[in-house]
Amino acid sequence: MPRDTHSETRIANHILPTSATMTGVCVTIISIVRLTETRHHISTVIDNMLAVNSLFFLISCFLSYLSMRSLPRAAKLEKYADVFFLAGLFLMVIGGFLLAWEFERL
Repeated sequence: MPRDTHSETRIANHILPTSATMTGVCVTIISIVRLTETRHHISTVIDNMLAVNSLFFLISCFLSYLSMRSLPRAAKLEKYADVFFLAGLFLMVIGGFLLAWEFERL
């Protein structure tokens, strides 16, 4: 039985579960920041950044799902899903640095 190697190597197959997980991680970190409430200004910045970050991951999840479902536009949707996923990772790293810096100052 021949295997469809193109569907196994598509990046959307990896972006979908990972971006859904990262959306949950962002929401969890927002609730942790809200529970600790260290300094008001920086925690608000971290909350807002992670809210936007979770939106990026959610858009990435949605686009990767659509790319798996619609073959005519699959490559284009997969590219956009990848861009949103990388932007979300970048924002998450910045948010992690801000969070670590804030907890270090306690």
